[in-house]
Parts: sequence; C-alpha cells; structure tokens
Amino acid sequence: MSAISPEQISKLRSDFAADGGAKVAQNAVTTTDVLNIALNRDVVASTDHSFTTKIDDWKVTNQRASGRCWLFAMLNAFRPGTMKEMGLKEFEFSQAHIHFWDKFERANHFLDAMIKTSDKPIDDRTVAFLLGRPIDDGGQWNMAVNLVMKHGLVPKSAYPESKSSSATRRMNQILLHLLRASAAELRGLAADGASEAELNAHKETRMNDVWRILCIHLGTPPETFDWQWRDKDKKFHREGEMTPHQFVERFIKDDIEDFVCLVHDPRNAEMQTYTVEWLNNVVDGPPVIYLNIPIKAMKDITRAMLEDDLPVWMGCDVGKQMQRQLGLWDANLFEFENLYGVEFGLDKAQRLEHHQTLMTHAMLFTGVDVVDGNTRRWRVENSWGDDRSGVKGYFTMNDNWFDEYMFEIAAPSKYLSDEMKEALKTTPVVLPPWDPMGSLAR
Repeated sequence: MSAISPEQISKLRSDFAADGGAKVAQNAVTTTDVLNIALNRDVVASTDHSFTTKIDDWKVTNQRASGRCWLFAMLNAFRPGTMKEMGLKEFEFSQAHIHFWDKFERANHFLDAMIKTSDKPIDDRTVAFLLGRPIDDGGQWNMAVNLVMKHGLVPKSAYPESKSSSATRRMNQILLHLLRASAAELRGLAADGASEAELNAHKETRMNDVWRILCIHLGTPPETFDWQWRDKDKKFHREGEMTPHQFVERFIKDDIEDFVCLVHDPRNAEMQTYTVEWLNNVVDGPPVIYLNIPIKAMKDITRAMLEDDLPVWMGCDVGKQMQRQLGLWDANLFEFENLYGVEFGLDKAQRLEHHQTLMTHAMLFTGVDVVDGNTRRWRVENSWGDDRSGVKGYFTMNDNWFDEYMFEIAAPSKYLSDEMKEALKTTPVVLPPWDPMGSLAR
C-alpha cells in the first residue's frame, strides 16, 4: 500500500504546467462542452444520411420522459404492417395501454419473488437486487411479447397518453414505496410462519392497491373500444366494437411468438442460449431467452430483414460515441484519447465485465447502406421525437459502432441458420439477476 506523497503531487503539477498541449486542452474544456471539443470532424463530414435500403416513410414516436423504449420499439416494429392492413399513412398503437399492463404484471412478479425469496436474509444479494429497482420502465422483447399475448393491444385513440405515462418518475416513486412496504409485510408474515395461501392472499390485497394507483395515474384500461377510420385514399372503414385481443388478431399479421432474441455477448460461448434469473414481468410467462451469436451473423440477419422490408427491433448502449443533435453514432466519433493524451483501453468483453457498457436503449433499424456488397452504415428509428434529435428523429449508425455497442436484435426464426436453430435447443445458462444482459429492463 502506498499513499500519494507531496513529492508526487509536486511533480504532477510541474509536468502538467510544462505540457503545452495539456494547457490548451485545459483552456478549451474549462470553457466549452468537452463533447464539442472532442467531436471528430472527419467522421461528421464523411457521414451522410442516405441509404441503399430505406423502408420507413412514417413519423417517429416520442416516449418523452419515460423509459418505455422497448415497448415503443416493439410496437413500432409492427405498425408498418398494421398501417398497410388499414391503408393508413400514419398510425400508433397505444404505448400507455401496454405500459399499464407491464406495471401491473411487474408488480405482481416482484411480490411473487418476495414470497419465493422470503427465506433469504434481507441483505442477500439477490433480495437486495430485487428490492433495488422493482418497478422501472425498462424491459426486454420477450417481456413485451408476454404483455401482447396476455392483454392485447389498442390504438392510441382508445387509450391515450396521460401525464404519468409520458413522465413516469412520480408514479414510479409512489409504486416503489408501496411495493417495498408490501415486501416488508410479506417477509414479516413469512417469518411468522404464514402459509403460502395466506401470503398470496396478502399479495392479492396489495395488488388491489397497485391497480388503484395505476388507474388513478394512467386511466383504466379498456375492455372494449369502438374502432373506425378513414384510410389514405379517404375511404371510410368501421370494425365496430373490438377487444384488445381481437385488435391484435385482426391487424397484426406477424407471428409475434416466432421472434427469437439474438445477442452478441463476447464474454460467453456462442451458439448457446442464456437467460437471466428473475428477468421477467409476467408470473408463469415464457422466460427471456437469448441465443448468443457472432456479431457478423447479427449484422447479416439484420441486413437480410431490412432488405425484405422488415424493421428490426434492437438493443444497444445508446449513449456511447453518440451526437444526439446530428443523429450520429461512430466508434471514433469523439477523440477523447487524443484530447486527454490518455489511453482508455478495454475491449467489448472487458467493458461488459467492468461495468463500462451495457444495454441501455431499444430502437428500430429501418435502413441500411451497402457499397460493393459491404455494409457501411445503418438507419435507426428512435423514439425521442423529431425535435432536436437526429434527422426528424432518425439516426445514422456507422458500421464500426455496431461492432462495439450493439448487443441484441429480435428476428423471425426463418432468418436463423440451421446451426442457430439447433443451438436454440441448448439448455439456457442462467446468468445472475445483475448481469448486464438484463440491464435493458432497468
């Protein structure tokens, strides 16, 4: 062990004072946003927003002050087919509707987990993790599928946004307090020898409270709604009264349950399935299962889907090497090492292992640019609105960024190779609840 000495500090001072480049960098960074200084002009100047394949001709959506990206991206993946079915130029599913059911199901899943882990001490790492963020807005593709299959979908007009769906922080704080209090009650009852039936009865009582709070904040979700519309050719259509499940059956032609979650996780073996303990939102719902594949294979599948006019749901580390106003990602977009004169290091696997990267956002691929058979950039539909965010809400991802910060896509099974289909039969390796492969749900 060695402490920092006065002599060491004195040398650091003198060395920095004698470094002309460091002094110029200091002058710049102390008065200007470091991202503006480090922005690589060569990358910006050499990247345009044109693509050989571009399938989107609709406006982006806006999740506003919420973490519902995974739900927005999933619904956005299916809306082109739904718009085609209805003959519409613009359409949105109700993101608030599926968000309501996620909150309700997730609360039940959390309280069920509290019962199942009630024999563990309060400072057990798994219990502490579950108590940490049980009602966040995030989620995974399979979790969205669970919600659609159980609760259906409705058009946005049938269940519009509320203040709390567009800005979830206050509601989440209230629910968090209620759920933690409920967890304490359930653990106390279990410690006193309550039966499973008694614990579930208390959970049901508290779920009544969750329902009440959600309805107050978001509105009561409809059992049925009346659906009629005028298409882009001004022709009127009426379906009449529908349930959320009937709406899915009528207007979503894709087999939602056929999609497979493919990840690139260089820490772990490829052609092997993985799951994350406690990562789910619906009790007894199908688990979140990933198949780990090479990054090139992920690119090939993404490109093939886009060239077949299918948008691609994906998860990535959105904030790394990103300029939001330009709508641009590149692995070398910011020249931090040159600015600071410091080598940062870490490859993709090491960044995952050392908490320097993880999945933070879900979006949609809607285009790709191919030159002489080689992919050089990707078009991305974000859900941050079209004001001061990319080019009318669309972003450009250079291919080198895909290598470093892309982690997951959802693809129909027909796009998988025979080797991948065989690998889906492997017994999933169970990763701990805090593994970065579960981070999108937080």
